[in-house]
Amino acid sequence: MSQHYLTPLFAPKSIAVFGASSSSNSVGSIVFKNLLEGGFKGAVYAINIKYEKILEQKVYRDIKEIAKPIDLAIITTPAKIIPQIMEACGEAGVKTAVILSAGFREAGAEGVRLEQKIVDIAKRYGIRFVGPNALGIMRPSIHFNGTFFKGNAKKGNLALISQSGALCTAVLDWAESNNLGFSTVVSVGTSADLDFGQILDFLVSDPQTHGILLYIEGIHHARSFMSGLRAAARIKPVIVIKSGRYENVSQAVTSHSGALFGRDDAFDSALQRAGVVRVGTFGQLFSAAKTLASRYKAKGNHLAIITNGGGPGVMATDRATELGIPLAELSTKTIDSLHKVLPPKCWSRGNPIDIVSDATPQRYKDALSICLDAQEIDALIIILTPQAMTEPVEVAKVIVEMAKKSSKPLITCWMGGVQVSAAQKLFTEARIPDFRLPESAVESFYFLSSYHQNQQLLLQAPSASTGEDAVSPDTDGAKIIIESVLAERRKVLTEMESKALLGAFRIPVVMTAIARSANEALVLAESMGFPIVMKVNSPDITHKSDVGGVKLNIHNAQSVRDAFKCITKSISKNCPKARLDGVTVERMINKPNGRELMVGIVRDPVFGPVISFGMGGTMVEVLDDMAVSLPPLNNYLVKTLIDKTHAAQLLAQFRQMPPANREALEQVLLRVSEMACELPWIREMDINPLIIDEKGVIAVDARIVVDYYTPNPDRYAHVAIYPYPAHLVEQWHLPDGTDMIIRPIRPEDADIEQEFVRDLSDESKYFRFMQSLPELTPTMLVRFTQIDYDREIALIAVTTFDNKEVEVGVARYSINPDGESCEFALVVSDKWQHRGIAHRLMTSLMNAARHRGLKMIEGEVLSNNHSMLKLMDKLGFNAILDAEDRNITFVSRML
Repeated sequence: MSQHYLTPLFAPKSIAVFGASSSSNSVGSIVFKNLLEGGFKGAVYAINIKYEKILEQKVYRDIKEIAKPIDLAIITTPAKIIPQIMEACGEAGVKTAVILSAGFREAGAEGVRLEQKIVDIAKRYGIRFVGPNALGIMRPSIHFNGTFFKGNAKKGNLALISQSGALCTAVLDWAESNNLGFSTVVSVGTSADLDFGQILDFLVSDPQTHGILLYIEGIHHARSFMSGLRAAARIKPVIVIKSGRYENVSQAVTSHSGALFGRDDAFDSALQRAGVVRVGTFGQLFSAAKTLASRYKAKGNHLAIITNGGGPGVMATDRATELGIPLAELSTKTIDSLHKVLPPKCWSRGNPIDIVSDATPQRYKDALSICLDAQEIDALIIILTPQAMTEPVEVAKVIVEMAKKSSKPLITCWMGGVQVSAAQKLFTEARIPDFRLPESAVESFYFLSSYHQNQQLLLQAPSASTGEDAVSPDTDGAKIIIESVLAERRKVLTEMESKALLGAFRIPVVMTAIARSANEALVLAESMGFPIVMKVNSPDITHKSDVGGVKLNIHNAQSVRDAFKCITKSISKNCPKARLDGVTVERMINKPNGRELMVGIVRDPVFGPVISFGMGGTMVEVLDDMAVSLPPLNNYLVKTLIDKTHAAQLLAQFRQMPPANREALEQVLLRVSEMACELPWIREMDINPLIIDEKGVIAVDARIVVDYYTPNPDRYAHVAIYPYPAHLVEQWHLPDGTDMIIRPIRPEDADIEQEFVRDLSDESKYFRFMQSLPELTPTMLVRFTQIDYDREIALIAVTTFDNKEVEVGVARYSINPDGESCEFALVVSDKWQHRGIAHRLMTSLMNAARHRGLKMIEGEVLSNNHSMLKLMDKLGFNAILDAEDRNITFVSRML
C-alpha cells in the first residue's frame, strides 16, 4: 500500500517556519532554534519579511522565493495573516502544516470565521494541518522538534497526544527526570482539521510507537475518534486521561436514565469498548506511562504482594480492594514452600506475604521464586522499606535478574528517598516499573489488568440485529409509529405508543388500553380481570406517581370509578397545563419473586445512543445503580453490562427467591440495542419497571421521546461504533453446487485467515503482499481480522470442508483520506482459482463500497500478475502503468 498521507507531517524532509524571528522569547524564534539546534537532518527555511538572516541562516520573504519542495509549514504568525499564508502554501504544493498561533475560535465569533476560512483553503488545496493554538510536534528519533517547548524529548517508544499544550510541557519536563522517552509528541490545539482519529491512524502503523498516551478535553467527531482509538488499541496499549469528568449531559433531561446519566459515563463506556485504559489524575498518567514503557502484559488480575513491612502491605491491600483487584489466595503448596524459606513464627502465612523487616536479598529471592512458580498468582508487587538490616541495591539486583526469566508482571515499590535511589535507577534501566508509594504500585497493576479486560470488549463485533429470524422485529411498523407521532408535532410518545414500539421489537409488555371515561375504564377492567392498575395518560407527565397519576391494586368496580376521578382531579391540581387523554388500564402484575429493573436509552451529544441498565422502580434515583454501554451489544457485552451493577446480585438466588431468568433479561437488552441502532429518532427511553422473576421479564411501564432525524446514506451514522455489517452476508453456490458464503470478516476468523495465507503459493503471496511472506505476523493478523467496518471492509468467501469452515478467498477495501475513494486488495486460494470466486468477491466488494457512498475504487497490481489484470479488465477497471516503476500497474474504476 502507498505511503501514509501524514508522513510529510511526522517525517518531513523540508520545513518552512513562517514567523521565524530573532527575538529570543518569541514562538517563531524558539521553534526555529529548536529545529536547527536539535539536529534535524532535513532542510529548514525561515520566512519573515523583517529579517535577512536569523541564527546565521538566510531568511526568505515568502515561500515562492524558496523555490524548492516543502513538506511541512510551521506557522507562528498573527492569526489574521494566516489565510494568505495557507493560500501561498497551497499554491506551492505544501501538503501539511502546524499552526501554533492563537486567536481563532477561542477569541469569539470573528475568530470562528477566520478559522473556517483557513479550513476552507486547506480543503481546496488538500492541506492537512494540526492546530491552531497548538504547541507543535516532536519526533525525537529524527531530531524533529517543531514546538516552542524550551527543551527536547528523549527518544523512546511512547506517543503523547494532548489537547493541552501546558500538559504536554509538564509531561515532557517530568519525563526528562524520569528517563522516559517518546516516539511522538503532538499538541493538537483546537483541532480545526486533524483530530485524534487521524493522528491515531498514523500511529497505528508507526513502528517506533509501542504505546500511546492521550489527554482529552473534548471530542469533536465521535465516529472518527472511536475508529482511530479502536484501531490503535488493537495493536498497542492506549491510556487516556480526560478532564471535565463531572459535567452532566444536560440539566434538561427528565427521564430516569437521563437523571442518572452523565456525559462522562458515555465517555468511560466508549473507552472500555475501545480496549483502552482510563486514568483519573495527572499522577496516574505518569504511573501509566511508566507501566506502558515496561515490557509487561497482564494475563490475569490475581495479585500477590511481597513486603518487608506489614504497614505498606496493608496500604497496598486497601488500594487493591478499592480498585476491585483480587489478591491471590495462596495454595497449600505455595504456603508450605514459603514456610520452608521464611521465618516460621514471624511471616504472615498469607497474602500480603510479609517476609519480616530483617529480610535479606536471599529471602526476597526465595519468596519471589516460589511466587513466580505459583499458578494462582498472575502478578507481583514487591515492597521494600529501608530498615537497618535492609540492602536495597542488592535486593534490586536480585529482582532484575529474576525478572529476565519470567513473563509475570513484577512491579516494585522501594519506599524512601536517598537510601533507595540507586536501586530505583537499576529498575529504570531494566524497564521494571518502580514506585515510591504502595498505592501507586497497585494502581500501576490496575492499568495493566484493566487493559487486558477491556481488550476482551474490543474483540466483540456485534451486529445491529440479534440475528434471530424467528422473532425478528417489525422495524417498519416501529418507524410508522414514530413518524405518526412526529406528524402530530409531538415528541413524547404516550404509554400506549411506547409499549407498541417495544412490542414491535418483541419486548414483552403488559397489555394496556386507554379509557377516556370512568365507564370505559370499568368495561376494560372487567374484560381484563381484577386486580388492575390505572395511570394517567399524558405526553407531558414523566413521573406519574409524583403527581398522583397512578393507582395500584384496584379490586372492584367502585374502586375503578373512584380511581378515575381521583387521578383526573390530582392532575388538574398538580399539572393544570398537562394535556390529558384519559387513563390507561392494565392488569396488575403480581410476581412474588419479581425484581424491579430499569433499561433505557439516552442520546449523548458526542457518542449518540447509550444503553443504560440498573435497579428500577420509584426509588431509582436514590438507589443510583446504573451502568451504561454503547450499542451495538452482543451476549458477551450484555453480560458485562449487567455484571457492572448491584442489580446483578439481585438476579441470583437469595432468601426464599429462586434465581431470576437472566437469559430473558439478556434478550431484552439485545432488543434495546437493536432499537438504538435501527431507530435513530429515539432521544430518550425508559422501561421502568422491567419486572423479572424465574419465569421471565415483562415491561410494566415505558416512556419514549423521539425527535426529527434526517436520513443518512450510512444507516448507522448516529452510533459511535459501527455494527457488524450483517446485511453484506450472501449465500452463493459454485457452478458445481458447492455452497459458499461471502461475509464480512470477524475477529474470531483469525485462525482461518492465518491458515488461508499460510496455504497460499509463494507466487500468490507475492502478488498480494508484494513481498516474500511465509505467514501473517501477529500484528498483521490483528489488523486483518479486527477491522473497523466504518473505515474498511474485508469480505471472505468460506465453505465447509470436513465439518470445518475454510476460507477460500478474501477481498478488502480501505477508505482513502478523501473519504470518497478506496483502495482494494484481492486474493483467492490457489486450489480454488478459476472458479469465479474472485469475480464474485470483487463484485460484492464494489457493491459494499457503493452502498457506503464511495465514488471510486482503485488499487496497485504487479504488472506481471496477468490473471488479476484480466479480471480488472472484465470488471471495467482502467489500467495505467506507473511512470516511475513499470512493475506496478494502477487500476481504478468509478462506482
